[in-house]
Amino acid sequence: MSGSTPVRIHLRLDEDWLEICDRTQLVPGRGLAALLPDGRQAALFLDREGRAYAIDNRDPFTGAAVLSRGLLGTERGRPFVASPLLKQRFDLETGRCLDDEEVSVAVHPVRVA
Repeated sequence: MSGSTPVRIHLRLDEDWLEICDRTQLVPGRGLAALLPDGRQAALFLDREGRAYAIDNRDPFTGAAVLSRGLLGTERGRPFVASPLLKQRFDLETGRCLDDEEVSVAVHPVRVA
């Protein structure tokens, strides 16, 4: 539709929402890395139903900023991303590692507006 307002993806950081990208930049099933103001990176994902997720991009097992390049899947109806390096799976809603319950990554609330 011509002249329509673009839909943007925002992450909640502290008390504010940070605009990250246009919704069209997220491809279902593929990740996108975003540099945050404090120097950290977030990995953003859009699932095939159109739900957006954001977690820290840093793989806690290797220290590499690669989770945005991981593969999306589901485990018992829960969305996850599998690290492209050692294949550990991280729940996109909680950040919990599905393969090691003592490990997790930070989750960022997402707003599509």
